[in-house]
Amino acid sequence: MDSQSDLEKRIREEIEKVPLIDTHEHITPEKERNRQPLDLFSAWFLHYASSDLVSSGMSLSSLQRMRELDRPLEEGWKEFAPFWPRIRTTGYGKALLLAARDLFGIEDINEETWRELSARIASANRAGWYREVLKERAGIEVALLDPIYYETYPVDYELFAPVARFDTIVSCRTRAHLDALEEATGRSIHSLSDLDKALEAAFTIARQRGIVAVKTALAYFRSLDYRRPTYYQAERVFNRIVSHVDSLRLRVHPGGGEGPSWEECKPLQDYLMHQVIRLALEHDLPIQVHTGLQEGVGNALTNAHPLHLTELLLEYREVKFDLLHAGYPYSGEVACLAKNFPHVWADLCWVWIISPTAGRRILSEWIETVPANKILGFGGDYRFVEGAYAHSRLAREGTAKVLIEKVKEGYLTEEEARRLGWMILRENAWNLFRLGGRRTV
Repeated sequence: MDSQSDLEKRIREEIEKVPLIDTHEHITPEKERNRQPLDLFSAWFLHYASSDLVSSGMSLSSLQRMRELDRPLEEGWKEFAPFWPRIRTTGYGKALLLAARDLFGIEDINEETWRELSARIASANRAGWYREVLKERAGIEVALLDPIYYETYPVDYELFAPVARFDTIVSCRTRAHLDALEEATGRSIHSLSDLDKALEAAFTIARQRGIVAVKTALAYFRSLDYRRPTYYQAERVFNRIVSHVDSLRLRVHPGGGEGPSWEECKPLQDYLMHQVIRLALEHDLPIQVHTGLQEGVGNALTNAHPLHLTELLLEYREVKFDLLHAGYPYSGEVACLAKNFPHVWADLCWVWIISPTAGRRILSEWIETVPANKILGFGGDYRFVEGAYAHSRLAREGTAKVLIEKVKEGYLTEEEARRLGWMILRENAWNLFRLGGRRTV
């Protein structure tokens, strides 16, 4: 009879074989990163760990000074050092320690090691580093790239499959926003009908770039509760935006004024979100929705409660919805939605660095509640490539631990566990986003 250690070894080895599908990244284009000198603070504190620093007591001005490229390196450490002991034990901190150890051979980040780590990060700022980290070290076959950058930089289709956001259109509140949209789409916008056509044009441009999904992250700014306004209600808001600007344009500046508030714009935003979903349906593309915890500090978490989506899910049963971040801390609600709606997927992207323990707990629960083909097990959700590597290691380790435990307690057979590992970490995302037919050049 096999020992428990033999079982653990076999499952871990199986999980290591899986070519990961990474459902969510924000990684800066390699050419853009290579253009500027980097150090530890400017490269690794773009987000996440920087938010923990602020949460622990660092001022925003101190964080900004720490990240500035033109300050002496010692000053960056001086700003950072008092707060590092407070955050090194969070998931974000552990991810950085893991990246330092595995990618740069630095066992800890401290007074004796930070300079050498910074120098090695700078030395790795070269062409080919992304392929080495993502493909060779992390074993990521392809990562879905949320388009913070790709609209102005070419996509490396060998590494990434682009995803499109239309949030800037949905959330337009000023003439300046409309002016920018006119420039991007080559269309004049003077009516709600024009705005609809501009949205369609933007969608066509995104499709030409090979997008595999649509993403919305408006839960950072407003509730996910999208109602169904009439065209007239949406048009009234649009006319207010244009009228507000026209009355101020000559007296203030081109683009003039702040425009109506987010709450006042809700009917227009709701209307436009329905238009985005219809376009996704027309092009047979899944929609990724930010749910749960928002990056940064001081956010309105309840805006991102996944149950706000119920009305949309009831209406658009033909559209596939990928609920990102496990809705953390509302992971049970995400499980219920994925269990209740055939067209809803539950996604663990970001979660393994928020809390590896939470990731294991959520995955263990989801295996028992959500059909196995609808669990997506990994998305790095980083802006820097070393973070994606570290997150991949945490995801593999957490997934293996859960599967091993399920076999030990008799809930799964070993064969079921091995099969689930491949489904959760690769096959489900491969199928949902139809990555076999994605653009590769």
